[in-house]
Amino acid sequence: MNDEPIKQRIKDKTFEILNNFWELLLRLYHPDNLKRRGVAHSTGLIALTVFTLLFLIGLWWNITPSYFDVQAAAQERADDYNEKLVSGYITTNTLIEIASTLLNKSGGYLSNDIMPPGVFMDDMPNWEWGVLQQVRDFTKALRNDISRARTQSEDPDLAKAEPKFNIDNNSWFWPTTEDKYEEGIELLEHYLHRLAAPQNQTTQFIVGANNLTDWLEDVSKRLSNLSQRLSASVGQMRINRQLVIAENAESQSLEIEEKTPWTKIDDVFYEARGTSWALIHLLQAIEIDFKTVLERKNAMMTLQQVIRELKASQKMVWSPIILNGSEFGLFANHSLVLSSYIARAHTGIIELYELLKNG
Repeated sequence: MNDEPIKQRIKDKTFEILNNFWELLLRLYHPDNLKRRGVAHSTGLIALTVFTLLFLIGLWWNITPSYFDVQAAAQERADDYNEKLVSGYITTNTLIEIASTLLNKSGGYLSNDIMPPGVFMDDMPNWEWGVLQQVRDFTKALRNDISRARTQSEDPDLAKAEPKFNIDNNSWFWPTTEDKYEEGIELLEHYLHRLAAPQNQTTQFIVGANNLTDWLEDVSKRLSNLSQRLSASVGQMRINRQLVIAENAESQSLEIEEKTPWTKIDDVFYEARGTSWALIHLLQAIEIDFKTVLERKNAMMTLQQVIRELKASQKMVWSPIILNGSEFGLFANHSLVLSSYIARAHTGIIELYELLKNG
């Protein structure tokens, strides 16, 4: 099921509500109305209006970005700069688009907001954190593995770009997080234009099986960690083997419940959704740029299966809150459902790694 038309209808409806709300405000705050209602009544009306407006803006900002077509986005940039889609162009452009989405989506970058409604929102900042981790991981792989052979020196633009994405993601004062990320994006663009230059002799994007393995290993670790944290929404009682000295000097064993706190359930959930969203685009770009290698290693079907599992993790959540029901209880457990998709994607990444490494 494609949820993109549904998301678009939700955006359109939200915009319609905001527009109607604005027209209502113009009528309510007409000078004649305020004078007739009195100071106390007008003050209460203003407070209610501000709260409602912040709530609606928060809903608008909390809508996650839609997918973009990685090949179409790369072709559009290539046409704008009169460049050709050389090997690596689509993958590098996809990384740029993902990083740009963090800054340019509705509401902009929210993780470092100190003003309402952003300061009260936690779902979207956790989504941003999941995306940011993939931007950092792939930029590192591009710098260390994909843009050079082991014996060659690193690309100067990529050497500068990677640290830009690794600054504090919550910095709101100089230098702001957004400023540093924009600098990183500009450096990636410089690398991309040099890669596509007709007379290019120095900039590389090496399409080889071994150039992806270190990044896939990082992806595997990320997905494994997320799957475990999502599964921990249902706790299990485990015996702690550490000895505890009681007052009577006798050793005792403790039972500890390893469970994600209910206040953190939605944080882990949206971090996993952000991670999956970014990975879908990166893997789709790799499917195109590394097509020859993937087919030679019989890894194309495995990659496509991973993408399908990650896309399934992006299905619309119809509940207004992330539910944390028990295993066989009355209510759903959204974290366990998402964990199952992430776990299958993790298994596919391991298989893909083995095929590229040893296939």
